[in-house]
Amino acid sequence: MQWNHFDTRWTLSLFGTAVGAGILFLPIRAGTGGFYPVVLMSFLIFPMVWLSHRALSRFVNESKNTEHDITHAAEEYWGRGISFFITLLYFFAIYPICLAYGVGITNTFASFFVHQLNLVSLYDPNTMTLYPLARAGLAFVLVSAMMAVMIFKVETITKACNALVYPLCAVLFAFSLYLIPYWKLESLQKMPSFEELIQVVWLTLPVLVFAFNHSPAISTFTLSVRKTYPNSQEKANQILFRTAVLLLVFVMFFVFSCILCLNAEDFAKAREANIPILSYFANQFHTPIIALGAPLVAFLAIVSSFFGHYFGAFEGLNGIIRKAIKLSGNEAPNLRSIKIFSTLFMYFTIILVAYLNPSILGFIEDLGGPIIAAILFLMPIIAIWSVGKLKKYKNPLLDGFVFITGLLTITSVVYKFFL
Repeated sequence: MQWNHFDTRWTLSLFGTAVGAGILFLPIRAGTGGFYPVVLMSFLIFPMVWLSHRALSRFVNESKNTEHDITHAAEEYWGRGISFFITLLYFFAIYPICLAYGVGITNTFASFFVHQLNLVSLYDPNTMTLYPLARAGLAFVLVSAMMAVMIFKVETITKACNALVYPLCAVLFAFSLYLIPYWKLESLQKMPSFEELIQVVWLTLPVLVFAFNHSPAISTFTLSVRKTYPNSQEKANQILFRTAVLLLVFVMFFVFSCILCLNAEDFAKAREANIPILSYFANQFHTPIIALGAPLVAFLAIVSSFFGHYFGAFEGLNGIIRKAIKLSGNEAPNLRSIKIFSTLFMYFTIILVAYLNPSILGFIEDLGGPIIAAILFLMPIIAIWSVGKLKKYKNPLLDGFVFITGLLTITSVVYKFFL
């Protein structure tokens, strides 16, 4: 099928939605096992990403109304009761990511102020952390700035995301290349046992799924393609395939560069500091290009991804409130009031969590990744095998792969409690 500007714009928008906190924290989690588990992850993640997002796009595309998003499609297929539960899952799959981005961007700037700018009036020199009042002010300013962009139209925001994605791609790739002279190739000699290999990959699955996840934008993307192309599903498949290839190349090359530069102790320190891997590089490599460039890349990655995830969380929260009101007997809820409430709820909770500074990897591993897997890997496959109009997409081998990898992602949380 002929490729055009519309397709390129959506490919970059989906790429920008995925490239955020996930790619900045994936090396920290994956690095604990060394080089070879990441090789196995590279073979697994492409079919996982492409097939799961394709299935979710089909889920939305087959709804009878061209205006129906994921939550509406779920109601059409399974009724209000199950739809309400799925809407809850959809919201809690994306909402924690928005919270994590609030923490991530606050910590990125806090680390920059402390280590690169050395603004001694803002931080405690004994703990090397911002004073509470300074952190509260920083969280307020940064989250407010990101939220202020939401007053613009969706199309305007996607164009802004595209403008961010171009330099992000270039700088991310350049940064990965820049790290090559620092690679420690002796790490290739450390071969883990089969049991250790499988364990590292299994426990990294939630972060891996999170790092490549662009499901929050799939609903808007599918509806946009559906309005533009008569053969919408074929075009959506093409765009999703190229997005998955782009993500595989950029994300995994970056992860490999990070893995080969640092050791397990470095990744443990980065996790404890609750900062993106790029901020850790900026603090360790005392060169101007890293000290200034790494925080910039982290900022671009977080901001470009925040917008796509915010729309998904906002859509999910609106759906929860709307369905709850309808279940109570009111068939005509005030949509404007619902949107105002959702906006204020998102705004204040993101600021609060950014100030409290919980573990970002904890969000991803225990909440974000597993719930994303339920929505992205399990729900569409169940629909394909249970909903009449979706059964034409059945493929036992590929569907089984998506479903099993989704289950493994979810059960990794349970397995952690027994370690």
